[in-house]
Amino acid sequence: MTTSTSRWQPSASLNTLRQRALLLQATREYFIATGAMEVETPNLNTAGVTDIHLASVQASACGHPAWLHTSPEYFMKRLLAAGSGDLWQICKVYRDGEQGRQHNPEFTLIEWYRLGLDHHQLMDDVEALVARLLPDLGARPAQRLSYLDAVQTFAGIDPFAASQAALISCLEDHGIEVPVSLRDERDACLDLLMGVLVGPQLGREQLTFIYDYPASQAALARIRGPVASRFEAYLHGMELANGFHELGNADEQRQRFINDQNERQRRGLPPMPIDEHFIASLAHGLPDCAGVALGFDRLVMCATGTQHIQEVLSFDFSRA
Repeated sequence: MTTSTSRWQPSASLNTLRQRALLLQATREYFIATGAMEVETPNLNTAGVTDIHLASVQASACGHPAWLHTSPEYFMKRLLAAGSGDLWQICKVYRDGEQGRQHNPEFTLIEWYRLGLDHHQLMDDVEALVARLLPDLGARPAQRLSYLDAVQTFAGIDPFAASQAALISCLEDHGIEVPVSLRDERDACLDLLMGVLVGPQLGREQLTFIYDYPASQAALARIRGPVASRFEAYLHGMELANGFHELGNADEQRQRFINDQNERQRRGLPPMPIDEHFIASLAHGLPDCAGVALGFDRLVMCATGTQHIQEVLSFDFSRA
């Protein structure tokens, strides 16, 4: 049992922190070898994120409202639009309300962008990095499943064709309670299916990619008919990475932000200003590219066989 008098101590063992340091070093060596540029971007932003699934940590600076970033994505795309070429960074990001076995309000992301690639080609890059950092995976190639195939295989339902009532019945048949507030929300029910039923069964033997999510879950990805050019990577039942063939249309991106704002208002969530600098960079011209964010702390969990994120952090939030 951890007592209040021992909370000055690190939450991870020193041996784990040494392993973490070696993984950070190997990550840098991987990206340096690819010729991509390492960058640093601000943690503090004058615009929050509009995504209804993310809660920014609010701060203030110089008398103005500000937010700690949930991802360096907007800043990195501004650099891409300015002509940076391939780039990457390892950084701390912040998400309010996220604390648990796989979540800490402050955590580490590896985020990178490659010019001229789509989301399928970027999966190859993610696979190569994970193989470099987790050699114990051996020579087993990653598994790749479409979102449709994954949900049909592990939940027994077609997520695109099923009615809302059928989705709810599927969840309840698997012992998953659907809150009243979510019963009319199709994407919320799909998130439950993926997060509670499908996701924990993925990546048990090898790295697993799920691609072509519903278009309604595109976030900042391009859309092709009913699907988004987006993928997620899973290992040991945990989501490790989320990647997109990036949307470069400023008008479409603005409309998505407006839709987010409207949905935030409907749900009673705090309003978030649109990042006009980011929109302006898209209007200037984002080169054709794909990008991905990989949760480094979860990757360290996989490397060390630990079960809780606090076991791979020097100090988790309860000790901060």
